[in-house]
Amino acid sequence: MTVARNAHLTVEKIGFSYQEEHTVFNDFSFEARPGEFIALLGPSGCGKSTLLNLLSGFLQPKTGKITLNGKSLQPESPELGYVFQSPQLFPWLSALDNVRFGLRMGERGSTTEQLEKARHYLDMVGLAHAESKLPHELSGGMQQRVSLARTLAMEPSLLLMDEPFAALDAISRQLMNEELLRLWSTLGQTVVFITHDIDEAVFLADRVLVLGTAPAGLQHELPIALPRPRTQIETRRLPLFHEYSTSLLDKISTAARPVASFIPHFIFESTL
Repeated sequence: MTVARNAHLTVEKIGFSYQEEHTVFNDFSFEARPGEFIALLGPSGCGKSTLLNLLSGFLQPKTGKITLNGKSLQPESPELGYVFQSPQLFPWLSALDNVRFGLRMGERGSTTEQLEKARHYLDMVGLAHAESKLPHELSGGMQQRVSLARTLAMEPSLLLMDEPFAALDAISRQLMNEELLRLWSTLGQTVVFITHDIDEAVFLADRVLVLGTAPAGLQHELPIALPRPRTQIETRRLPLFHEYSTSLLDKISTAARPVASFIPHFIFESTL
């Protein structure tokens, strides 16, 4: 079971506004190369969540274009996988049936094939022993693993992740960061990951994009040259890790100055 590794996402000079007086993006561009892990950071009001809705096809740009492998994005495309802040599991379904749900609804293979694939991805996130458990019987971190397995079972080539670990405690969040990198290194999707945590962005990404307050768009781009594979203990001890974090904090503070005089360290709430 493999995932397509050729997801080349291109955002080309897009413009978007909710009303004429509320422009979110104006002539905004970036790209995510096949298999690249992109993290998006920015202050309140920069449009990170709006951008993710544009990338998923739920919103359409007013100008410019967004393409995946040269084709326009369509909502619910099989090439797209979306992981939300909360697991959004069906409480009456077991972990296995939650993972199988998209396969069943999409009629992807026979029942036997669907169950085999669901078990494969449940095992990949370390929950083979919990396949019969209902969501309320699982911890928050385990529920998010089931949610991730459900998305991976659809075998998308582009993963869009909207602060998927924000609700977890610090230890569970770090464990999920490592788990995500392990799965990404195995499956090879292109990933666009929204976070308000600078250290999380540095730990995960190949490249971090800093957005300015709308409609400023892309203000800074920082390639992350930390060695892989990465572990929380070893990677966070590297002097370069702290250099990246400090640089990004400075860039985000600068990007936020037009609308805020005080910026909390490491946490930035998005209103878009």
